[in-house]
Amino acid sequence: MRHILYPILAAALFAVQIPGASAITLHAAGSTTVLPVVSTAATVYHQQHPDVTITVSGGGSGVGIASMIQHTADIGMASRDVDEDEIAKLNGKIDVLTIAKDAVAVVVSKAVYIGGVHQLSLKQIAAIYRGKIKNWKALGGPDAQIFVIDKEASRGTRHVFAEAVLGNAHARAAGASVISGSNNEEQALVAHSNQAIGMLSNAWLNDAVRGIAVGEGDHAVLPDIRHVRDGSYPISRSLHVLLPKNASPEARNFTDFLLSKQGQVIVKKSGYLRVR
Repeated sequence: MRHILYPILAAALFAVQIPGASAITLHAAGSTTVLPVVSTAATVYHQQHPDVTITVSGGGSGVGIASMIQHTADIGMASRDVDEDEIAKLNGKIDVLTIAKDAVAVVVSKAVYIGGVHQLSLKQIAAIYRGKIKNWKALGGPDAQIFVIDKEASRGTRHVFAEAVLGNAHARAAGASVISGSNNEEQALVAHSNQAIGMLSNAWLNDAVRGIAVGEGDHAVLPDIRHVRDGSYPISRSLHVLLPKNASPEARNFTDFLLSKQGQVIVKKSGYLRVR
């Protein structure tokens, strides 16, 4: 399992500025799951093309898709599929390019994992998020109240998780103790608690934030890349960049770079599954 810890950021919305004088500046906005790939690629691309600077900001997949609808960014980032309403608003003017695949891990605090919770079924996870199971002891873990972390509605991770676990991407989580924003924020909440459960990209796991197997009995599957590859992990997804069909040559060249051999190496090093 790949363990990658990104720096904790003070805000859910942030920007990465690639230094150096440039004739052209592009802006990418959206998913904080896709952001590490795009920001690293932006640094490498700028080294090869010094006349192009790429700024990268987060905010969630909803922000990335909205930026394409509202024409406020050159490139959008999304860690979920575009829904029907968004497709209508995009009006066929946007290309959705899949650059990677990923597992949405069900994560628990290290103390919960050590206390005996190594796997849960989708029904058990749903019961936690609906507020029907409130203590880890009921699931074979420590005698401690479950600290349930939900995500903001604009987050792609939340969208994919809720669809798989609660049966509806927009379902309410009545059992939630707190609502988090970025992956950095949720990772920190889980790491600093002894009682937490949450949802994070596989690439954000570490010693303090443990991914558990999901499924029934002997058929439970860990959230790792090999199980994304073979399709056995039940909460998997594609990671996308969105590009206007009338995008500048520079923006299109950068998205081509993300899908190139060099770009896909960055995808792998970021902890995701390459698509090429």
